[in-house]
Amino acid sequence: MKRSIRILLSGISGVLLTLPWLGFPGWILFVAFLPLWLLDDFFVSRQEQFRSVSFWGHAFFAFVIWNGLTTWWILHATPAGAFVAVFLNAFLMSLVFWVGHVARRQSENSLGYLALVVFWISFEYAHYHWEIEWPWLTLGNGFANNVSLIQWYSATGVFGGTLWVLVVSFLLFRFLKALATGMKSGTRFVRALGTLAVLLVPVFVSLFLYHRYEEAGKSASVLIVQPNIDPYSETHDVAAVNEKMMKFIRLAEANLTPEVEYIVGPETVFEENWDEAFLMRYPAFNQLSRLTQNGGSRSLVIGASTYRIYKEGDAVSETARHSSDGLVYDVYNSAIFTDSLGGYQVYHKSMLVPGVEKMPFKKYLKFLDSFIINLGGTTGSLGVQKEASNFVTPGGTLIAPAICYESAFGGYMAQFVRKGAHVIFVITNDGWWKNTPGYRQHFSFSRLRAVETRRSIVRAANTGISGFISQRGDVVQQSEWWTEDALLASVRFNDALTFYVKHGDYIARISLFMAGLLLLNLIATRLRKGKKNPH
Repeated sequence: MKRSIRILLSGISGVLLTLPWLGFPGWILFVAFLPLWLLDDFFVSRQEQFRSVSFWGHAFFAFVIWNGLTTWWILHATPAGAFVAVFLNAFLMSLVFWVGHVARRQSENSLGYLALVVFWISFEYAHYHWEIEWPWLTLGNGFANNVSLIQWYSATGVFGGTLWVLVVSFLLFRFLKALATGMKSGTRFVRALGTLAVLLVPVFVSLFLYHRYEEAGKSASVLIVQPNIDPYSETHDVAAVNEKMMKFIRLAEANLTPEVEYIVGPETVFEENWDEAFLMRYPAFNQLSRLTQNGGSRSLVIGASTYRIYKEGDAVSETARHSSDGLVYDVYNSAIFTDSLGGYQVYHKSMLVPGVEKMPFKKYLKFLDSFIINLGGTTGSLGVQKEASNFVTPGGTLIAPAICYESAFGGYMAQFVRKGAHVIFVITNDGWWKNTPGYRQHFSFSRLRAVETRRSIVRAANTGISGFISQRGDVVQQSEWWTEDALLASVRFNDALTFYVKHGDYIARISLFMAGLLLLNLIATRLRKGKKNPH
């Protein structure tokens, strides 16, 4: 196989992997890895001629294309972050494929492919839990706009989708190889049957669940307000704050009905940094609170930048800042809940955007803190809270307040639901990504959270896409890009727990355990070969 053909195959894989994130059907992922499997097979069969690093280069090229075409829009907010997201992530992906390829060289049977599958899922799982969290390109996310095919995510989460893609892709490649090499018709038939079963059984199960599922829980009327503020041109002086507040109130009041029980605004409606211990002191907060005074039970959820000043003797967090006058404080990207009784609750965003809202590996890179770009209106690493917490209404309803990036984390969102959340309110500000695939991808991930948790999603964006998503992941209503809007709908509040919510990312945890065993086996095998042939 000529080098030009090998490079072409790598490029084809990269482009095919990109398409589901650009609005094309998710099933493209089943064939997207075929060129890479072919290259892997080529280099394994010629391992005396080519070193394993030759395959790594082709994998890296494919993954640079995938990452670049899918997430280039990050450069609108942070060019450095875009570079890291594209090239570092592509390097990590190619490293995983290279290790799997090395395993294939040692074991050319199905064990080598098993190693690659569990290594890949373990890599995706790590992307949810280390300092540079980046779950955007989890393979299971590729079906976000095809929810009728993945209703079983309520049992597996997105890692079930990743496993499905990799297994079907491997089986399809093995079948095509059998055709090309002239294997016996019986072998071809068995492989074809196995491939079709793994591909189609989940589809039939999903369609059955999709058409049989009925929305559960009591209903309530919810109003979403999308004020449409340009984050690149807005200012934060008193006049600008008042103007934004009056726009929000105008849009809300124009669409309020007596039946509305919840008003939801986007992330960082106000960015002037409120002292969260004394929110009642701020005129803007008091004026907004009046929207809840309807003589009944009405609640308001909005986003704001807040801070907390530590008192003497308080335990101080790692993200705490020190002012010139001796104050020690934390700054937060917060969601605020208030109701007709006049009280308020605050939730701090805890899944922060690496390099944008927090400095990864802060313990070692604290000197770079001042270079952090915060998409909420301040600089430096933001504070977080230790665990997910729900807002509690006077009537006992529990609301999960997901802020922006958090909605991409299925396992984290399941924590809210395990703690009793009846509904998920996602508040976000997607204007940073401008009119690119970024805000559409972000919206689509909320559809996955709906299926995984069987919770209705109320999504309020500053601009981007605001909307309502049903418990089976259907988009019930949505706004247009770059428009002032207010959406009103009846939303179901469910209390049943799905298998996924109860057990979390068990597929990934099992894969992590198996990956550890296979990696130890890989190392032991290499050492044994080295002893037999020291030269």
